[in-house]
Amino acid sequence: LLRLSPNVCWEQFQPPHDHEHHHQWMDGSSNLSHTNCVHDCKYCMNINLNLIPLLGTNSGDFNHFPDDPEFADIIQKAEQAIENGVFPERISQGSSGSYFVKDPKGKIIGVFKPKSEEPYGHLNPKWTKYFHKLCCPCCFGRGCLVPNQGYLSEAAASLVDTKLGLGVVPKTKVVYLASETFHYNAIDRAKSRGKKYALEKVPKVGRRFHRVGLPPKVGSFQMFVEGYHEADYWLRRFEAEPLPENIRKQLQAQFEHLVVLDYVIRNTDRGNDNWLIKYEKPGDGAEGDGQKNCPDCCIKIAAIDNGLAFPFKHPDEWRAYPFHWAWLPQAKVPFSQETRDLVLSRLSDMNFVQDLCEDLYEMFKTDKGFDKTMFERQMSVMRGQVLNLTQALKDGKSPIQLVQMPRVVVERSRSGGQGRVVTLGNAFTQTFHCKRPFFSSW
Repeated sequence: LLRLSPNVCWEQFQPPHDHEHHHQWMDGSSNLSHTNCVHDCKYCMNINLNLIPLLGTNSGDFNHFPDDPEFADIIQKAEQAIENGVFPERISQGSSGSYFVKDPKGKIIGVFKPKSEEPYGHLNPKWTKYFHKLCCPCCFGRGCLVPNQGYLSEAAASLVDTKLGLGVVPKTKVVYLASETFHYNAIDRAKSRGKKYALEKVPKVGRRFHRVGLPPKVGSFQMFVEGYHEADYWLRRFEAEPLPENIRKQLQAQFEHLVVLDYVIRNTDRGNDNWLIKYEKPGDGAEGDGQKNCPDCCIKIAAIDNGLAFPFKHPDEWRAYPFHWAWLPQAKVPFSQETRDLVLSRLSDMNFVQDLCEDLYEMFKTDKGFDKTMFERQMSVMRGQVLNLTQALKDGKSPIQLVQMPRVVVERSRSGGQGRVVTLGNAFTQTFHCKRPFFSSW
């Protein structure tokens, strides 16, 4: 109730001397109105029902981003919108429950993907994946990924993007949100309705509830990007209408950033429909006016849908999950000097890589099903990817040559310990992963 409003009636601690002045608020002021009183005092038994949704949200108790005030403001707007009845809207595409989150004015500000509604989550509202899992478990799903960890993968991809300075992943963090439009089971909805009814009819009982509304869901929140189209849309246009030279170089640089990101996190789901391109030009004739350069033009890439990354082993069963950008003409161009200058010094520094692993550990360990051994296997794959990428950048290779390199796993050596406790040392062992999936791309 303290979060409900800074003005909370203290009737139970300070009995009124008269009806007109019996409301003493937390800030020390007095108010003659009973509008915001949430106690069942004999003078105002009516509960302000407009405040009940705020009780049910409680997501603000979890969402704290002191180091990122811009993101904190976005989440606050999302919470305010839900409290005001502007609920997230489920996205029809995809195989999981994901939602467009709006601000109080109804403008889309982010995409929320709850953990419980992931493709194989127990509350996924789209039945197709459940049917796949039930009937054909060997042909669907990804046996190299930790189940129901997609929301962490989304946030971790944003972390890697920030640490490497790539700038292609829209800012993504783990948040808690509750909304009537999310997919809850019948029990949660019935409990919420019962508590609201009790709060309305028997306030003295209702005030004892820890939470009145639906329980908040944990998931990834990615800031919404405007003006972007799927990569396929622009790539087809660029084939028919070649870009000015300076814009082509911008696209190549952004493309290389995408390659670096996907390779480091070993994204198993990167098709040309889940990365976006935004092309801005001053006028319709900017591309076709015969000019070699367009100084006012700008092109950007956004890498979305990063929830199927960070495998604990290289794909080696049925499918290879290739990077679909490897068949694009941009993948045949060697990495530019700008890209090498940006990431090579960081990736070749083992201290930087270890710091990155530790930051990821702090993020992944918040999951209830966190397994430290499995996480270490995930980091072993990532270290191997970093090792290959570092060598490719030093040798001046292209993205297509990069994905054809032997797959490597860099494991941290075990240094023994007391009894059953085994500690990990600071030495690493490099091994090649030779087993190939049944359907291999190269």
